[in-house]
Amino acid sequence: MPSCNILLIRHGITDYNRQGRIQGQLDIPLCDQGRRQAQELAQRFKPGQIQAIYSSDLSRAKETAEIIARAIKLPVEEYRPDLREICFGHWQGHTMAEVAQLYPEELALWRADQTYSAPHGGESFAQMTERGWKAVQEIAASHPGQTVAVVAHGGLIKGILCMANSMDLSQRSQLVLDNASYTTIEL
Repeated sequence: MPSCNILLIRHGITDYNRQGRIQGQLDIPLCDQGRRQAQELAQRFKPGQIQAIYSSDLSRAKETAEIIARAIKLPVEEYRPDLREICFGHWQGHTMAEVAQLYPEELALWRADQTYSAPHGGESFAQMTERGWKAVQEIAASHPGQTVAVVAHGGLIKGILCMANSMDLSQRSQLVLDNASYTTIEL
């Protein structure tokens, strides 16, 4: 079966990104700068270059996907909850400095093992990566020989890149993903 080219696209910037707040699965919209970033990114793609667009169902990714979809005259195929960012539980909405004050013991445990530990009410990086990798594999299997855009989140994309490149999940900090950037993998 022919492979599928997946464009992993990180959503545009949000006010929470700029403030250093943990978004996780909170539904934070793009800010004006994030919309401009998404519009600039969309101009890099031409109609016919991408055959399908999928997105996380969180508004910052949805809006980024919709801006790209309008530019290339293609509808968004599906908004998928399995493409969401990692759930940081009760840390969501806080800065890391606030988390250090509110949950110091929990933060220490997480810092000791950022791959397999999770904040209370959240999920681990490994759990998020497993669901995201499965989603991308399903998408690729549905589009052999095509190029598909997947609009998602920094953490999820890092996990997928680790899996696609046979990297240990603990190596994800070596990956740098700017807002409104994309990386291509072949599955």
